Amino acid sequence: MTRKTLWQLSVTVPADAEDAALELLSHLLAAGASGYRAADAPRALASVYLPTPPAPGVLETLRRSFRELGKSRPDLRLGRIKVRRVRRENWAESWKRHFKPLVLGRRLLVKPSWSRRRAGTGQRVVILDPGLSFGTGHHPTTWFCLRQVVADQARDSARSLLDLGTGSGILAIAAAKLGYGRIDAIDHDPDAIRVARQNVRRNRAESKVHLRAQDLRRLPSRTTKTYDLVCANLTSDLLVEHARRIAARVRPSGALVLAGILGHEFDSVAAAYTDLGFRLAAQSARSEWKSGRFTRGT
Repeated sequence: MTRKTLWQLSVTVPADAEDAALELLSHLLAAGASGYRAADAPRALASVYLPTPPAPGVLETLRRSFRELGKSRPDLRLGRIKVRRVRRENWAESWKRHFKPLVLGRRLLVKPSWSRRRAGTGQRVVILDPGLSFGTGHHPTTWFCLRQVVADQARDSARSLLDLGTGSGILAIAAAKLGYGRIDAIDHDPDAIRVARQNVRRNRAESKVHLRAQDLRRLPSRTTKTYDLVCANLTSDLLVEHARRIAARVRPSGALVLAGILGHEFDSVAAAYTDLGFRLAAQSARSEWKSGRFTRGT
C-alpha cells in the first residue's frame, strides 16, 4: 500500500440509525467516520478510513458489537461490511465536509485548520486536524471529556491532567489552552501520537503537553505520580481490566473521567471503580454511549 492509499471499511444501515452506526464505527476502530445518504433513501452508508487493511477478527468484532447494539435498537439491521482501497484525497475531502467547528460555551472553540470561524471574546481556540486519529470533539464520549476539562480548569489554574488514549490530542491541547499545569498524554498507537504531535505543534503547546507512545497494560501498577484529573476514553474491557492501574494515577482530591462506554456496559465499568473507593459524581448518556465523572470518598 502506498501513502496515497487508504482502506475504506463501510456498512449500510437504516437511514435513521446512521448516527448510531457512525459513532460505533468511530469508537471501535479509533478512526474518523463519515456517512452518505441520497435524498429520501431508506438506507445510509457509514464508513471509516484506515491506513492498513483491517486486522483479522475486526469484522467479526464489528458484527458482534452491532448485534449487541441491536438489542436496544431493533431497527439497526446491519448490511454487508465491505472493505476496499481508496485514494487518500477522497478521505481528506470527506473530513472537510463533516468536521465542523465545535463550541464549548464561552471558554473554548475547537475547529479544523480550514475553518475561518473566529473565537469569541475570551474564548480559547484549539486548531485540530485529526488525521486518522479518533477525536474531533463531536463524538459524545469526547464531548463529555472536553466538558470536564473545561469545568475543572475553572477551579484551579495549576491543575494537572493525564489523558489516557489521547488520539488526536484534543483533550491535552484544550487543557494547555485553558492554562493547566502538567499535562501528560499517552496512546498505544504510534500513528495517533504522530498526529497528536502535529496538532500540539500547530497549537504551539509543545512546552505544556508531554506525549508518548505507551501501552496502558505496560504502565506500572503502582505510582507516586498522580493527577488532579485523569481522562480515560477507552474501551470498556480495558477500563475494567486495568481499573487499579488507572485509579492509582488519580490523586486523593482528584477526579476520574471514564468514557468510551456503550450504555449497556456502563454499570459493570462503574462497579469496578466503586469497588476501589470511587463514587459516581456526574454522568451523561448520549445516543448509545454513556460517560461518567468519578471522585473518591462519599
